[in-house]
Amino acid sequence: MAQVMSQPLSDRINNLPISQTLAMAAKARELREQGKDIISLSLGEPDFNTPDFIKDAAIQAINDNYNSYTPVNGYGELREAICRKFKRDNNLDYNINQIVVSTGAKQSIANVAMVLLNPGDEVILPAPYWVSYSAITTLAEATYVEIPTSIETDFKITPEQLQAAITPRTKMIFFNSPNNPSGTVYTEAEYRALAEVLENHPGIYVLSDEIYEHINYGEPNFSFAAIESMYERTITVNGVAKAFAMTGWRIGYIGAAEWIAKACNKMQGQITSGANCIAQRATITALDAPVEKIQYMVDEFHKRRDLVLELLGNIEGIKTNVAQGAFYVFPDVSFYFGKTIDGQRVENASDFAMLLLEKANVATVTGDAFGAPNCIRISYAASQEELKEAIRRIAELLS
Repeated sequence: MAQVMSQPLSDRINNLPISQTLAMAAKARELREQGKDIISLSLGEPDFNTPDFIKDAAIQAINDNYNSYTPVNGYGELREAICRKFKRDNNLDYNINQIVVSTGAKQSIANVAMVLLNPGDEVILPAPYWVSYSAITTLAEATYVEIPTSIETDFKITPEQLQAAITPRTKMIFFNSPNNPSGTVYTEAEYRALAEVLENHPGIYVLSDEIYEHINYGEPNFSFAAIESMYERTITVNGVAKAFAMTGWRIGYIGAAEWIAKACNKMQGQITSGANCIAQRATITALDAPVEKIQYMVDEFHKRRDLVLELLGNIEGIKTNVAQGAFYVFPDVSFYFGKTIDGQRVENASDFAMLLLEKANVATVTGDAFGAPNCIRISYAASQEELKEAIRRIAELLS
């Protein structure tokens, strides 16, 4: 009799959830391959092409024979460009020893968690939060504590909520503005009020994820590290994926205290080493360009946001707020919980997202994945025609 081989995977991987956004995108692809006409509003990926001036810089780098291993923390010229960018856009003074370039902002965040967190440490996650924050915290053997918010408060936490969530084990808090999945943008005044709470807790570090900084519609982006008392213990994370339509180029970076940057460099040296040479050369050009060169994409996202909010506003039971940045809306769909629609009973946001996929052929992501179980995330990084058709299908199904 054949022996059944056991599969002795580590507890680490067995305890790790799969990314719901990637799972939904895979499911949508699978249904497409079966011939279904799926409109995917699940991935946070701009549908624009990378601007030509950035592509030209990459081609130039290939012709200039950039093909060798790169320094673990990134080319010196790129780190200098990042310092210029931080000064110009965020009023932050970093030197190149405070910058580490990684294979995407996700790796930047993972590096920071790995070098700062110990088993038993707590990380505060204002919910909704990007799906990987909780998974990365778990990988670093820390635990996460959610601070719930709602559509009524524009998905923002208050200083009182922050104070109540802090314990002697709190080591970090993750901020993300403009926010994925809600599109919420914190004002300078709101961030300063939160910083006042943290000033009384000098052992807490702040990870400020600013990957969507340029995609905002009015409220200017304010960097948490620009608060003087927070500069030394804030790690600013950014990258080129969203604003420059460079998701597949995989370049992210941090600005942080030198001792944190040095630790991230050490960690990365044993995991991936330096990021892609051609993508790094192209990123120098992207970051040195005037921000106005990507304004056409931001303007189009703004139009799409208005379109999506208008169309969703006509559907009974779907509650929306006016997201001020990123390219997502995060409607509350709890009106439909407990109802049967087209023969399918909806108990929660996951059921609702699955209903839209199977009955309306529209892929979204459940809010459960983001710590907000009443909502779903809709990405409007799709053409206006696709958005109109997707919401028409949703409206038809729900009516």
